[in-house]
Amino acid sequence: MPINSLGSLSFPRLQALPMSFPHDTSPPVKIPDPPPSPPPGLDTKMDVLLSWGKWGVVICGLAGLLICAGQMAIGRKNRSAFAADGATGVPWALGGLSLAATAAPIVGVFFK
Repeated sequence: MPINSLGSLSFPRLQALPMSFPHDTSPPVKIPDPPPSPPPGLDTKMDVLLSWGKWGVVICGLAGLLICAGQMAIGRKNRSAFAADGATGVPWALGGLSLAATAAPIVGVFFK
């Protein structure tokens, strides 16, 4: 008997079972969605922590822009690749500063 021949084997036909779902007559469940609120006594501490984070991002952004400017100034003569690296870093530094400046409004859009 050849390998790809099934010979006289027969398989029963599969039939689809009738599907019927009972109608759900229960009332819809209200899922609670309370607004965000800080734990007692933590709101002022979080404000301080967030302000420190913003300050750190501003310092890092300023340092990044100054480093890019330095690379561009140093790479002006005979090191054009170094100057190009500095120039390509400027949009990244500005993008990071822009994201930090708009972070709170962006998050606010999703939680109003």
